Amino acid sequence: VQLVESGGDMVQPGGSLRLSCAASGFTFSNYDMLWVRQAPGKGPEWVSAINTGGGSMYYADFVKGRFTISRDNAKNTLYLQMNSLNPEDTALYYCARLRYGLAYRDEYDYWGRGTQVTVSS
Repeated sequence: VQLVESGGDMVQPGGSLRLSCAASGFTFSNYDMLWVRQAPGKGPEWVSAINTGGGSMYYADFVKGRFTISRDNAKNTLYLQMNSLNPEDTALYYCARLRYGLAYRDEYDYWGRGTQVTVSS
């Protein structure tokens, strides 16, 4: 199993980024997926989750209305479109495979190394 994130960068407040997560080594379409972030000095927190088919999405309150999760099962890729970024969004973002599905968002069995997002003027 391999998950490789990309798309992180340094942006100004109010800017946008699109993160990608390329999955391999398993049947991507069979798993609910998750984006998690970890800011310096803080523990990991889930950001957004999506079901296998891509029709059900869930968001943490602090990103609702600003971030959009999606997936392309034909390309084995997970995405996170991030708009209206603010300095509090600065963190290492990584994608994860949910072990037991969306009801257990803290239970993930594989994750990538992450991609750094820095929001600063």
